Amino acid sequence: MEPMAEKPKRSLLSIVVVALLILNLVALVYFVFDMRLRVSRLEGELETLRFQLVSLEAELSALRDEVKILRVGNASESLTFVEIYNRTKWSVVLISVRTRLGRGMGSGFIYDKEGRIITNNHVVEGAEEIEVTFIDGTVVEAEVVGRDPYVDLAVIDVDVPEQLLKPVKFGNSSELLVGERVIAIGNPFGLEGTMTIGVVSALSRQMRAPGGFVIVDVIQTDAAINPGNSGGPLLNMRGEVVGMNTAIVSGTGQFAGIGFAIPIDTIKRELPSLLEEGVYHHPYLGISGTDIKPGIAEAMGLDPSTRGCLIVEVVEGGPADEAGLRGGTTEAVIDGSRVRIGGDIIIGVDGHSIRQFYDLVLYMERHKKPGDKALLTIIREGKTMEVEVTLGARPPP
Repeated sequence: MEPMAEKPKRSLLSIVVVALLILNLVALVYFVFDMRLRVSRLEGELETLRFQLVSLEAELSALRDEVKILRVGNASESLTFVEIYNRTKWSVVLISVRTRLGRGMGSGFIYDKEGRIITNNHVVEGAEEIEVTFIDGTVVEAEVVGRDPYVDLAVIDVDVPEQLLKPVKFGNSSELLVGERVIAIGNPFGLEGTMTIGVVSALSRQMRAPGGFVIVDVIQTDAAINPGNSGGPLLNMRGEVVGMNTAIVSGTGQFAGIGFAIPIDTIKRELPSLLEEGVYHHPYLGISGTDIKPGIAEAMGLDPSTRGCLIVEVVEGGPADEAGLRGGTTEAVIDGSRVRIGGDIIIGVDGHSIRQFYDLVLYMERHKKPGDKALLTIIREGKTMEVEVTLGARPPP
């Protein structure tokens, strides 16, 4: 039989053990609560920082625009319309082509003293014969030097006396502002040397390109552009070429106030390759994608504010496939449309935020070339991770 003194000792020990357990439990609860509170505070601070970053980016963009406005508003740098026309008309040519389907015409502008002329790919595509008419009436045959159907760009070459060759002066399309005056010179309906005047209506538009790709950074203008203007220059008030007139939106096939020009920065980027190799190799990721919208985010169990590029499909054997990126797994009806969801969501590339599919395409076209590596930040199954991809070359159209 146990001594009576042992029972109080055990009872006291039990009380101590229970008390310690309770204290540990309280401490654990407090620790978990404190950690959650800290995480919540950090998330709040992170969201504040994100907001501040967006605000700073907006302020920086506004400051850049103010600098551009000061540049554009400097009257001492501007020319009159008459001066611009008379300085440029010698640089613009009429291009006539014969194909198996018939005849067509467009415009072009002289690039250098070697006789290279820039125009649209669609002006010379499939041509069996190309003729160039200069403003003085000289007519010569031309041959294609290089073409890029993906941005509707071509370079042709003529053999003429050097005095006929008056190269244009290139500007910078990245410095354009909406509302800035621009001038189009070309040959609408074969009417040689026609000048029209308008403004930059919008920037960073996109146009369809072969194979489901897009042309980025397209300039929208209300300067009158009609059939025959294709390939002609779009000029700023210094007489510099800032774009190449390419397409219109119209229900009749004639000018309706909306014209598009390929930016000169894109042309400058591609020219060395077109002149040396006859082609330009675009960077290639090998995916099809769509913008993340609240309905898609909700269907994938993400915060409705999530933005990025949802990978719908990965091209088998392409760069994205080799890097292990994943496309959609299931189909869902969202806002009345069928969307393949469940794939990786690209939210960043090389530290730059991606809020829509166009942001990704734009970054790749501006900053990357085949063989370059790109570090993608993605969301996969709710978790953020990074994947490095070695870019390929876009296949021929």
